[in-house]
Amino acid sequence: MNALILVDLQNDFLPGGALAVSRGDEVIKIANRLMPRFDAVVATRDYHPPNHLSFASEHPGRSVGDCVNVDGLDQILWPVHCVEGTRGSDFSSELNTGLITKVFSKGIDRRRDSYSGFFDNGGIVSTGLGEYLQRTGVSEVYVMGLATDFCVRATATDAVRLGLTTYLIEDGCRGVDLHPGDCERAISELEQSGVHRVESRQVPVRSQGKA
Repeated sequence: MNALILVDLQNDFLPGGALAVSRGDEVIKIANRLMPRFDAVVATRDYHPPNHLSFASEHPGRSVGDCVNVDGLDQILWPVHCVEGTRGSDFSSELNTGLITKVFSKGIDRRRDSYSGFFDNGGIVSTGLGEYLQRTGVSEVYVMGLATDFCVRATATDAVRLGLTTYLIEDGCRGVDLHPGDCERAISELEQSGVHRVESRQVPVRSQGKA
């Protein structure tokens, strides 16, 4: 079985959102087109408490983009975003959520950020995604979403680490590029780790599905 992993297609990461990814809205139509081609479709979402320690506002004297240490891990500071229960944490209204099989929340612990859809940034606490894919017999995953150089990269990296055949749908991703070239470097690192690079047009159509 295969699965499509939609990473963080939430309002706060789309144009006009608190942590907008440039042209992030362009990937929604790609997601809608591809979802019927998969045995399972899972979506990840940031779902932070309002005082999450990844927020610059929780660190007096610090600014967005600064890096601090939280429980021994480097933490980049971000604007307040994807707070649980807010519109910013909702999936895009343009996304066909009726085709999503399961949603996995991450970053729900105040002290732990979670870029990956599988684990927190320390690689310790599971979101349940890996166990779900194993339980449902998924051995192949295609990853797309926001943002290429953070949550997409971390999710695809962990997918390979868990032994899943992993594909990155390049035209289905957009990045932050906090430092120029971050997205290119992220894709190169993923390829070196065993992730296969594809375009959405290369994703196979299931015989029992719709194109």
